[in-house]
Amino acid sequence: MGNPVIVDTARSPIGRRGGWLSGLHAAELLGAVQQGILNRLELDPALIEQVVGGCVTQAGEQASNITRTAWLHSGLPERTGATTIDAQCGSGQQSVNIVAAQIAAGVIDAGMACGVEAMSRVPLLSNIPDNVGRPRPDDWSLDLPTQFVGADRIAHRRGFTRADLDEFGLRSQQRAALAWQEGRFDRQIIPVEVPGSDGTEATTVSRDQGLRDTSLEALAALAPVLEGGLHTAGTASQISDGAAAAVLMDEDLARSLGLRPRARIVRQCLLGSEVPYLLDGPVLAIEHLLARTGMSLGDIDIVEVNEAFAAVALSAARTHGIDEDRLNVNGGAIALGHPVGSSGVRLVGAAIDELERRDAAHALVAVCAGGAMVSGAIIERV
Repeated sequence: MGNPVIVDTARSPIGRRGGWLSGLHAAELLGAVQQGILNRLELDPALIEQVVGGCVTQAGEQASNITRTAWLHSGLPERTGATTIDAQCGSGQQSVNIVAAQIAAGVIDAGMACGVEAMSRVPLLSNIPDNVGRPRPDDWSLDLPTQFVGADRIAHRRGFTRADLDEFGLRSQQRAALAWQEGRFDRQIIPVEVPGSDGTEATTVSRDQGLRDTSLEALAALAPVLEGGLHTAGTASQISDGAAAAVLMDEDLARSLGLRPRARIVRQCLLGSEVPYLLDGPVLAIEHLLARTGMSLGDIDIVEVNEAFAAVALSAARTHGIDEDRLNVNGGAIALGHPVGSSGVRLVGAAIDELERRDAAHALVAVCAGGAMVSGAIIERV
Protein backbone atom coordinates (compact mmCIF):
# COMPACT_ATOMS: atom_id res chain seq x y z
CA MET A 1 0.00 0.00 0.00
CA GLY A 2 1.28 3.46 -0.90
CA ASN A 3 1.07 6.81 0.81
CA PRO A 4 0.11 9.29 -1.92
CA VAL A 5 1.28 12.89 -1.78
CA ILE A 6 0.90 15.78 -4.20
CA VAL A 7 4.36 16.88 -5.26
CA ASP A 8 3.33 19.83 -7.40
CA THR A 9 0.50 21.36 -9.42
CA ALA A 10 0.51 23.71 -12.38
CA ARG A 11 -1.84 25.15 -14.94
CA SER A 12 -1.94 27.13 -18.12
CA PRO A 13 -3.27 30.66 -18.13
CA ILE A 14 -7.00 30.63 -18.85
CA GLY A 15 -8.14 32.18 -22.11
CA ARG A 16 -11.52 33.59 -22.99
CA ARG A 17 -13.68 31.94 -25.62
CA GLY A 18 -12.19 32.97 -28.95
CA GLY A 19 -9.29 34.59 -27.11
CA TRP A 20 -5.57 34.22 -26.52
CA LEU A 21 -5.45 30.40 -26.42
CA SER A 22 -8.09 29.64 -29.02
CA GLY A 23 -5.47 28.95 -31.69
CA LEU A 24 -4.21 25.89 -29.83
CA HIS A 25 -5.42 22.33 -30.27
CA ALA A 26 -6.41 20.78 -26.93
CA ALA A 27 -3.47 18.35 -27.21
CA GLU A 28 -1.06 21.28 -27.57
CA LEU A 29 -2.58 23.09 -24.60
CA LEU A 30 -2.61 20.07 -22.28
CA GLY A 31 0.76 18.83 -23.54
CA ALA A 32 2.36 22.17 -22.70
CA VAL A 33 1.24 21.79 -19.08
CA GLN A 34 2.15 18.09 -18.85
CA GLN A 35 5.63 18.82 -20.15
CA GLY A 36 5.94 22.05 -18.21
CA ILE A 37 5.30 20.59 -14.77
CA LEU A 38 7.76 17.75 -15.40
CA ASN A 39 10.40 20.24 -16.52
CA ARG A 40 9.82 22.37 -13.47
CA LEU A 41 10.30 19.39 -11.20
CA GLU A 42 13.28 18.19 -13.26
CA LEU A 43 11.55 14.82 -13.17
CA ASP A 44 12.26 11.92 -15.52
CA PRO A 45 8.93 11.45 -17.38
CA ALA A 46 9.51 7.68 -17.43
CA LEU A 47 8.72 7.64 -13.70
CA ILE A 48 5.11 8.60 -14.44
CA GLU A 49 3.32 5.28 -14.78
CA GLN A 50 -0.18 6.52 -15.57
CA VAL A 51 -1.82 9.79 -16.53
CA VAL A 52 -5.50 10.37 -15.83
CA GLY A 53 -7.08 13.41 -17.44
CA GLY A 54 -10.47 15.04 -17.30
CA CYS A 55 -12.27 16.26 -20.41
CA VAL A 56 -16.00 16.86 -20.62
CA THR A 57 -16.63 17.24 -24.36
CA GLN A 58 -14.80 14.29 -25.84
CA ALA A 59 -15.56 15.01 -29.48
CA GLY A 60 -13.60 16.17 -32.50
CA GLU A 61 -10.22 17.50 -31.39
CA GLN A 62 -10.84 16.23 -27.85
CA ALA A 63 -11.89 12.71 -28.84
CA SER A 64 -9.90 9.47 -28.80
CA ASN A 65 -8.29 9.83 -25.37
CA ILE A 66 -7.03 13.42 -25.50
CA THR A 67 -4.89 12.75 -22.40
CA ARG A 68 -2.84 10.17 -24.29
CA THR A 69 -2.73 12.28 -27.46
CA ALA A 70 -1.34 15.27 -25.56
CA TRP A 71 1.25 13.13 -23.79
CA LEU A 72 2.54 11.57 -27.01
CA HIS A 73 2.41 14.83 -28.98
CA SER A 74 4.71 16.38 -26.37
CA GLY A 75 7.29 13.67 -26.98
CA LEU A 76 6.75 12.02 -23.60
CA PRO A 77 7.37 8.28 -23.08
CA GLU A 78 5.06 6.01 -25.04
CA ARG A 79 5.07 3.39 -22.28
CA THR A 80 3.11 5.65 -19.90
CA GLY A 81 -0.57 4.68 -19.85
CA ALA A 82 -3.28 7.32 -20.09
CA THR A 83 -7.01 7.52 -19.43
CA THR A 84 -9.47 10.30 -20.15
CA ILE A 85 -12.50 10.51 -17.87
CA ASP A 86 -15.79 12.38 -17.96
CA ALA A 87 -17.31 13.24 -14.61
CA GLN A 88 -18.58 16.48 -16.13
CA CYS A 89 -17.24 19.57 -14.33
CA GLY A 90 -15.87 17.30 -11.60
CA SER A 91 -13.57 15.55 -14.09
CA GLY A 92 -10.35 17.34 -13.10
CA GLN A 93 -10.92 16.83 -9.38
CA GLN A 94 -11.82 13.20 -9.99
CA SER A 95 -8.60 12.68 -11.95
CA VAL A 96 -6.67 13.73 -8.84
CA ASN A 97 -8.79 11.41 -6.71
CA ILE A 98 -8.21 8.45 -9.05
CA VAL A 99 -4.43 8.87 -9.24
CA ALA A 100 -4.22 9.23 -5.46
CA ALA A 101 -6.32 6.08 -5.01
CA GLN A 102 -4.13 4.10 -7.43
CA ILE A 103 -1.02 5.05 -5.46
CA ALA A 104 -2.73 4.22 -2.17
CA ALA A 105 -3.71 0.81 -3.57
CA GLY A 106 -0.15 0.09 -4.67
CA VAL A 107 -1.06 -0.05 -8.37
CA ILE A 108 1.41 2.70 -9.27
CA ASP A 109 4.09 4.66 -7.44
CA ALA A 110 3.84 7.88 -9.47
CA GLY A 111 1.18 9.38 -11.69
CA MET A 112 -0.14 12.58 -13.17
CA ALA A 113 -3.66 13.94 -12.83
CA CYS A 114 -4.69 16.56 -15.35
CA GLY A 115 -7.51 18.06 -17.34
CA VAL A 116 -8.18 20.17 -20.40
CA GLU A 117 -10.98 21.91 -22.20
CA ALA A 118 -10.52 23.95 -25.36
CA MET A 119 -14.04 25.34 -25.32
CA SER A 120 -13.41 27.81 -28.15
CA ARG A 121 -12.78 24.93 -30.53
CA VAL A 122 -14.93 22.16 -29.02
CA PRO A 123 -18.08 23.75 -27.58
CA LEU A 124 -20.02 22.07 -24.80
CA LEU A 125 -22.62 19.60 -26.11
CA SER A 126 -20.87 19.28 -29.47
CA ASN A 127 -20.40 15.61 -28.59
CA ILE A 128 -24.15 15.06 -29.10
CA PRO A 129 -24.68 14.96 -32.86
CA ASP A 130 -28.21 14.54 -34.20
CA ASN A 131 -27.52 11.37 -36.16
CA VAL A 132 -26.63 9.00 -33.29
CA GLY A 133 -29.50 9.55 -30.88
CA ARG A 134 -29.84 11.52 -27.68
CA PRO A 135 -28.13 10.88 -24.31
CA ARG A 136 -31.38 10.04 -22.50
CA PRO A 137 -34.13 7.58 -23.38
CA ASP A 138 -37.42 8.89 -24.76
CA ASP A 139 -39.24 8.01 -21.54
CA TRP A 140 -36.77 9.91 -19.31
CA SER A 141 -38.90 11.66 -16.71
CA LEU A 142 -36.47 12.99 -14.12
CA ASP A 143 -36.56 16.73 -13.47
CA LEU A 144 -32.92 17.33 -14.38
CA PRO A 145 -32.78 21.02 -15.33
CA THR A 146 -30.31 22.96 -17.43
CA GLN A 147 -27.43 24.55 -15.56
CA PHE A 148 -29.00 28.00 -15.76
CA VAL A 149 -32.35 26.80 -14.45
CA GLY A 150 -30.62 24.78 -11.72
CA ALA A 151 -28.56 27.79 -10.62
CA ASP A 152 -31.62 30.00 -10.34
CA ARG A 153 -33.45 27.27 -8.43
CA ILE A 154 -30.61 27.21 -5.90
CA ALA A 155 -30.80 31.00 -5.53
CA HIS A 156 -34.55 30.85 -4.86
CA ARG A 157 -34.11 27.91 -2.51
CA ARG A 158 -31.62 29.81 -0.32
CA GLY A 159 -33.38 33.15 -0.60
CA PHE A 160 -30.63 34.94 -2.53
CA THR A 161 -31.50 38.19 -4.24
CA ARG A 162 -30.06 39.52 -7.50
CA ALA A 163 -28.03 41.94 -5.37
CA ASP A 164 -26.55 39.05 -3.35
CA LEU A 165 -25.38 37.37 -6.53
CA ASP A 166 -24.00 40.58 -8.03
CA GLU A 167 -22.03 41.30 -4.86
CA PHE A 168 -20.49 37.84 -5.03
CA GLY A 169 -19.62 38.28 -8.72
CA LEU A 170 -17.90 41.57 -7.98
CA ARG A 171 -16.00 40.03 -5.08
CA SER A 172 -14.71 37.22 -7.31
CA GLN A 173 -13.34 39.76 -9.79
CA GLN A 174 -11.79 41.94 -7.10
CA ARG A 175 -10.14 39.02 -5.33
CA ALA A 176 -8.73 37.55 -8.53
CA ALA A 177 -7.37 40.94 -9.58
CA LEU A 178 -5.68 41.39 -6.20
CA ALA A 179 -4.26 37.86 -6.34
CA TRP A 180 -2.67 38.59 -9.71
CA GLN A 181 -1.42 41.96 -8.49
CA GLU A 182 0.28 40.33 -5.50
CA GLY A 183 1.74 37.44 -7.53
CA ARG A 184 -0.28 34.72 -5.83
CA PHE A 185 -0.89 32.91 -9.13
CA ASP A 186 2.68 33.14 -10.37
CA ARG A 187 3.71 29.72 -9.10
CA GLN A 188 0.74 28.02 -10.75
CA ILE A 189 1.28 29.25 -14.28
CA ILE A 190 3.03 27.37 -17.08
CA PRO A 191 3.43 30.00 -19.82
CA VAL A 192 2.02 28.79 -23.14
CA GLU A 193 3.40 29.73 -26.54
CA VAL A 194 0.75 30.46 -29.14
CA PRO A 195 1.89 30.35 -32.78
CA GLY A 196 1.31 33.46 -34.81
CA SER A 197 -0.94 33.49 -37.85
CA ASP A 198 -0.32 34.93 -41.30
CA GLY A 199 3.40 35.19 -40.68
CA THR A 200 3.16 36.99 -37.34
CA GLU A 201 5.48 36.04 -34.50
CA ALA A 202 4.45 33.59 -31.79
CA THR A 203 3.32 35.06 -28.50
CA THR A 204 3.73 33.73 -24.98
CA VAL A 205 0.63 33.82 -22.79
CA SER A 206 1.30 33.90 -19.06
CA ARG A 207 -1.77 35.61 -17.57
CA ASP A 208 -5.47 34.84 -17.27
CA GLN A 209 -7.61 36.68 -19.78
CA GLY A 210 -11.00 36.66 -18.08
CA LEU A 211 -10.59 39.37 -15.46
CA ARG A 212 -12.94 42.31 -15.96
CA ASP A 213 -13.00 45.75 -14.40
CA THR A 214 -16.57 46.09 -13.18
CA SER A 215 -18.79 47.55 -10.47
CA LEU A 216 -22.05 46.77 -8.74
CA GLU A 217 -23.74 49.33 -10.98
CA ALA A 218 -22.39 47.66 -14.11
CA LEU A 219 -23.37 44.20 -12.90
CA ALA A 220 -26.86 45.38 -11.97
CA ALA A 221 -27.33 46.66 -15.53
CA LEU A 222 -26.70 43.23 -17.09
CA ALA A 223 -29.67 41.32 -18.44
CA PRO A 224 -30.35 37.93 -16.80
CA VAL A 225 -29.42 34.85 -18.81
CA LEU A 226 -32.96 33.53 -18.44
CA GLU A 227 -35.95 35.82 -18.76
CA GLY A 228 -36.99 36.74 -15.24
CA GLY A 229 -33.94 34.94 -13.84
CA LEU A 230 -31.32 36.02 -11.34
CA HIS A 231 -27.94 35.06 -12.85
CA THR A 232 -26.18 37.09 -15.51
CA ALA A 233 -22.93 36.87 -17.43
CA GLY A 234 -21.38 38.63 -14.42
CA THR A 235 -22.42 35.94 -11.94
CA ALA A 236 -21.79 32.84 -14.06
CA SER A 237 -18.52 31.12 -14.91
CA GLN A 238 -16.86 32.04 -18.18
CA ILE A 239 -16.54 29.71 -21.17
CA SER A 240 -12.79 29.27 -21.43
CA ASP A 241 -9.73 27.45 -22.72
CA GLY A 242 -7.25 25.96 -20.26
CA ALA A 243 -5.40 22.97 -18.86
CA ALA A 244 -3.98 21.93 -15.49
CA ALA A 245 -1.92 19.09 -14.04
CA ALA A 246 -0.74 17.64 -10.75
CA VAL A 247 2.06 15.14 -10.06
CA LEU A 248 1.38 12.62 -7.29
CA MET A 249 3.76 10.02 -5.84
CA ASP A 250 4.19 7.61 -3.03
CA GLU A 251 5.79 9.69 -0.29
CA ASP A 252 8.84 7.46 0.09
CA LEU A 253 9.55 7.69 -3.65
CA ALA A 254 9.17 11.45 -3.65
CA ARG A 255 11.58 11.91 -0.78
CA SER A 256 14.08 9.48 -2.29
CA LEU A 257 14.11 11.68 -5.39
CA GLY A 258 14.71 14.80 -3.32
CA LEU A 259 11.20 16.14 -3.99
CA ARG A 260 9.27 17.89 -1.23
CA PRO A 261 5.69 16.66 -0.83
CA ARG A 262 3.35 19.63 -0.70
CA ALA A 263 0.06 18.05 0.35
CA ARG A 264 -1.93 14.85 0.76
CA ILE A 265 -5.59 13.99 0.33
CA VAL A 266 -7.21 13.21 3.66
CA ARG A 267 -10.54 12.14 2.16
CA GLN A 268 -12.10 12.27 -1.29
CA CYS A 269 -15.55 11.84 -2.78
CA LEU A 270 -17.64 11.75 -5.93
CA LEU A 271 -21.31 11.91 -4.99
CA GLY A 272 -24.68 12.22 -6.64
CA SER A 273 -26.75 15.19 -5.44
CA GLU A 274 -30.35 16.37 -5.62
CA VAL A 275 -31.43 16.11 -9.24
CA PRO A 276 -33.87 19.06 -9.37
CA TYR A 277 -31.19 21.41 -8.02
CA LEU A 278 -28.44 19.96 -10.24
CA LEU A 279 -25.48 22.05 -8.99
CA ASP A 280 -26.12 22.21 -5.23
CA GLY A 281 -23.83 19.23 -4.59
CA PRO A 282 -21.08 21.15 -2.74
CA VAL A 283 -23.46 21.39 0.23
CA LEU A 284 -23.61 17.59 0.35
CA ALA A 285 -19.88 17.10 -0.31
CA ILE A 286 -18.87 19.32 2.59
CA GLU A 287 -21.22 17.46 4.93
CA HIS A 288 -19.98 14.08 3.68
CA LEU A 289 -16.27 14.86 3.89
CA LEU A 290 -16.48 16.33 7.37
CA ALA A 291 -18.54 13.40 8.64
CA ARG A 292 -16.17 10.81 7.15
CA THR A 293 -13.10 12.46 8.69
CA GLY A 294 -14.58 13.50 12.02
CA MET A 295 -13.46 17.05 11.28
CA SER A 296 -15.48 20.23 11.66
CA LEU A 297 -15.44 23.42 9.62
CA GLY A 298 -13.32 24.88 12.41
CA ASP A 299 -10.54 22.53 11.25
CA ILE A 300 -10.74 23.81 7.65
CA ASP A 301 -8.65 26.87 6.82
CA ILE A 302 -9.56 27.31 3.13
CA VAL A 303 -12.68 26.32 1.19
CA GLU A 304 -12.69 26.30 -2.63
CA VAL A 305 -16.15 25.85 -4.15
CA ASN A 306 -16.11 26.12 -7.92
CA GLU A 307 -17.95 29.21 -9.06
CA ALA A 308 -20.06 27.63 -11.77
CA PHE A 309 -22.61 30.24 -10.69
CA ALA A 310 -22.62 32.64 -7.76
CA ALA A 311 -25.50 30.80 -6.09
CA VAL A 312 -23.52 27.54 -5.98
CA ALA A 313 -20.74 28.92 -3.79
CA LEU A 314 -23.11 31.10 -1.76
CA SER A 315 -25.36 28.11 -1.06
CA ALA A 316 -22.49 26.08 0.37
CA ALA A 317 -21.34 29.06 2.44
CA ARG A 318 -24.76 29.89 3.85
CA THR A 319 -25.75 26.31 4.58
CA HIS A 320 -22.55 25.49 6.44
CA GLY A 321 -21.71 28.91 7.86
CA ILE A 322 -18.44 29.32 5.97
CA ASP A 323 -16.78 32.65 6.68
CA GLU A 324 -16.22 34.95 3.71
CA ASP A 325 -12.50 35.15 4.47
CA ARG A 326 -12.12 31.38 3.96
CA LEU A 327 -14.21 30.97 0.79
CA ASN A 328 -12.62 31.34 -2.67
CA VAL A 329 -10.17 33.84 -1.26
CA ASN A 330 -8.44 34.48 -4.61
CA GLY A 331 -11.57 34.63 -6.72
CA GLY A 332 -12.84 31.83 -8.88
CA ALA A 333 -14.36 30.79 -12.17
CA ILE A 334 -16.56 33.89 -12.45
CA ALA A 335 -13.40 35.96 -12.78
CA LEU A 336 -10.83 33.49 -14.07
CA GLY A 337 -12.90 31.21 -16.27
CA HIS A 338 -14.02 27.59 -16.19
CA PRO A 339 -12.38 25.26 -18.75
CA VAL A 340 -14.57 22.51 -17.43
CA GLY A 341 -12.32 19.46 -17.72
CA SER A 342 -9.44 21.14 -15.91
CA SER A 343 -11.04 23.32 -13.23
CA GLY A 344 -10.94 20.70 -10.50
CA VAL A 345 -7.17 20.33 -10.82
CA ARG A 346 -6.79 24.12 -10.79
CA LEU A 347 -8.77 24.35 -7.57
CA VAL A 348 -6.59 21.74 -5.86
CA GLY A 349 -3.49 23.72 -6.84
CA ALA A 350 -5.03 27.01 -5.74
CA ALA A 351 -5.92 25.53 -2.36
CA ILE A 352 -2.42 24.16 -1.78
CA ASP A 353 -0.79 27.46 -2.73
CA GLU A 354 -3.04 29.37 -0.35
CA LEU A 355 -2.40 26.94 2.51
CA GLU A 356 1.31 27.53 2.05
CA ARG A 357 0.86 31.30 1.81
CA ARG A 358 -1.12 31.35 5.06
CA ASP A 359 0.99 28.68 6.78
CA ALA A 360 -2.29 26.81 7.28
CA ALA A 361 -3.12 23.12 7.41
CA HIS A 362 -6.34 22.03 5.72
CA ALA A 363 -8.41 22.94 2.67
CA LEU A 364 -11.68 21.58 1.34
CA VAL A 365 -12.41 21.58 -2.41
CA ALA A 366 -15.85 20.94 -3.93
CA VAL A 367 -16.80 21.06 -7.61
CA CYS A 368 -20.44 20.75 -8.71
CA ALA A 369 -20.97 18.77 -11.89
CA GLY A 370 -23.56 18.06 -14.55
CA GLY A 371 -25.83 15.10 -14.01
CA ALA A 372 -26.35 16.34 -10.43
CA MET A 373 -22.99 15.25 -9.05
CA VAL A 374 -20.18 16.74 -6.99
CA SER A 375 -16.52 15.86 -6.57
CA GLY A 376 -14.51 16.91 -3.55
CA ALA A 377 -11.60 16.38 -1.22
CA ILE A 378 -10.08 17.51 2.03
CA ILE A 379 -6.40 18.35 1.48
CA GLU A 380 -3.73 18.54 4.17
CA ARG A 381 -0.55 20.52 3.69
CA VAL A 382 2.59 18.50 4.34
